Amino acid sequence: MAVSPINFYKAIEKNNIDFFTGVPDSLLKQFCLCIDDNVPEDRHIITANEGNAIALAAGYHLATGKLPLVYMQNSGLGNSVNPLLSLCDPDVYSIPMLILIGWRGEPGFRDEPQHVKQGKVQLDLLQAMDISYEVISKDEREVDRKISKSAVRAIKDNRPFAIVVKKGTFDTYKLPLLTPDDRLITREESLEIILKQLPNYSIIVSTTGKTSREIFEIRENNGEPHFKDFLTVGSMGHCSSIALGIAVAKPDREVICIDGDGSLIMHMGSLSTIGKLKPKNFYHILINNYVHESVGGQATSAKFIEMPQLAKANGYKYVFSAHGRSQLKDQFDLFLNKEGPTFLDVKVKPGSRDNLGRPTIKPIDNKKAFINFLKG
Repeated sequence: MAVSPINFYKAIEKNNIDFFTGVPDSLLKQFCLCIDDNVPEDRHIITANEGNAIALAAGYHLATGKLPLVYMQNSGLGNSVNPLLSLCDPDVYSIPMLILIGWRGEPGFRDEPQHVKQGKVQLDLLQAMDISYEVISKDEREVDRKISKSAVRAIKDNRPFAIVVKKGTFDTYKLPLLTPDDRLITREESLEIILKQLPNYSIIVSTTGKTSREIFEIRENNGEPHFKDFLTVGSMGHCSSIALGIAVAKPDREVICIDGDGSLIMHMGSLSTIGKLKPKNFYHILINNYVHESVGGQATSAKFIEMPQLAKANGYKYVFSAHGRSQLKDQFDLFLNKEGPTFLDVKVKPGSRDNLGRPTIKPIDNKKAFINFLKG
């Protein structure tokens, strides 16, 4: 029987934990929705990346003496290794916290290619970092005991303690009611317009999650090949750096980076590198729906940021904004006819088709075909 998100939250609350931070994960989606419903905004903070969350939790502990909780997908553990080892470890500042980790790619369970390796080494990685852990699943009968044990250990030893959550652990929590802006189109509709207007020879690098999935399906539906598109199925936040590397190596080819707001915010420092190098062939498109679409729709901080001005401040030559079908078509033509680096902020409504599929081409095959296209 699946674990009730509200009961899980109450078990955590019993241990005097009132501060939650992290980056949303599809395995923890129901629990994150529960936190949204029950915790004040200044006590539940979605951060740019997982390392930020560890540091934020450390600051909260230093100021209050309380035990914070940080949640993340295991693919984000890499972002948190540095602050866990160089800040929170007992050999440094010895800072306690609970880390709730969604176990994508667990051995024996089917998952997407980008999660397989991380899932395989999950427990070994925690052991190598000298972080003790408990594992819970939907069949767990001792959730309260394991949470209390984890909290006690973290406080007693003054160090991080992990709770690893298996796929399907949480029962459904009520979904928030969204009020979509009818002036905006969907992400998929915006991608259809963009792909249709791109020159034939353009190189595309798209971000992780539903953006790349929709690009793949648009190509399939149009009977088009996939070799022009590098679908960044993992390594969230790095698609612009991948695109930059290609742009530097292929200065005579247009390189189109199709990014998302959660992705861009996660490693925003890449904007400064792009602005510094100023590749004339670099075109950065932000599909901006203000949420972490692929892992449950939790809000990003994008609504508080003027993205075009941010890009301009980092050295992009030209910046544009678009919302709605006709404005996107008009702005996209202007965007492509300027010398890079250019930036286009496309406002879209959250949501996607229920029957949205996943790429049927293996990442390694996508890479090989893409490399051959780059040689042309």
